[in-house]
Amino acid sequence: MASESLWPSLTGDEPSGGVPERISIPPSRAEMSNQPTFSAPPPPNLTSAPMRVTAPAMSSIATGQPTGTLVGQKVGQLRVELQRLKGQLSAQNGQLQQIRQITTDNAQRYHGTVAAVTARLQLGTTPGNPILVNQWNAAQAELDRISGDIATMNSLANQIASNSSLAAYVLESARAAYGLSGAIDEDHRQLALLEDETNRAVVLIDRLLGEINEDVARQTSYVAGERSNLTTLASAIKNGELHGSSLMNRAFASAGQGPTYSTSSTPRSGFVAGGRQPLVVIRFDRANVPYQQALYTAVSKTLQVRPEANFDLVAVTPNQGSASEQAMAQSTIKKHTNGVLKTLMDMGLPASRISLSASSSTASASNEVHIYIR
Repeated sequence: MASESLWPSLTGDEPSGGVPERISIPPSRAEMSNQPTFSAPPPPNLTSAPMRVTAPAMSSIATGQPTGTLVGQKVGQLRVELQRLKGQLSAQNGQLQQIRQITTDNAQRYHGTVAAVTARLQLGTTPGNPILVNQWNAAQAELDRISGDIATMNSLANQIASNSSLAAYVLESARAAYGLSGAIDEDHRQLALLEDETNRAVVLIDRLLGEINEDVARQTSYVAGERSNLTTLASAIKNGELHGSSLMNRAFASAGQGPTYSTSSTPRSGFVAGGRQPLVVIRFDRANVPYQQALYTAVSKTLQVRPEANFDLVAVTPNQGSASEQAMAQSTIKKHTNGVLKTLMDMGLPASRISLSASSSTASASNEVHIYIR
């Protein structure tokens, strides 16, 4: 389940909602007698097919007879460098497949532990049950291992990117060798083959980097979401039931008191703070701002004091730059605001208690989301 939903196969096929039905036709006796036997699949192929967990073995570089010329010697040197480059790519692709398998195993253990905790809480248990606390710690450890796998992938991506320099050197040297005097036709033929092999290696480097970057982005988003889920689960363990007097239930308990406020994915302009100080200020001055834990703590403490509290979610953009820069900032802050809104709703805060609006400020150097108590 985890491998299909979190790490889809890289075969280029369209995802489907289920496993397609397969119809097998039994072979005849003649066909069975003529069928060859198959051995275990060899290492991945990095020369002709996309990066997959199983693929044919990597082909070797075409070699030619030494010509005895200066250009022929240069071709031999470049061929050794290219063979070393392809060996590194093959090993790095194997590392990627190994990291994927380890991450899949960690994710399966994590979801199994979380499912056991959720099932126990659904039936009800004692507040702060030490068994559930230990299981929650185990789930957090598995999630930390997945975070470690992401760091390993980033390190592997840096190693693969360093191969681009070697590929560029081989390619430029092969092209420059065409201009050397004293070459024969065989030298130029081998240079052409070497250039083609190097171009294929460059394509493989770009493909492998693209796959790693997609994996890192997908798993980073997954880990961020699961950390938020663990925060909510910790509150449920503390109360001994999945729907106890935690943040979500305090909010739901008084959802019908006072006026209700609807939300919209399109922020409204003209927000006025009215002298109020923001409860939380989230500055999106870099990618992947870890605001979830601080936001949960602030909203939880507010609901403990004021269970009937409502919240204003204000998207603040800097009032500076050209018109195109301001338009881009407004588009970006809209995505950030919707992300904060979704985080609050995942924590259990009803949508009727959240109001969206937009504003601009000359004091802001980057996009910000302010949260006010109403």
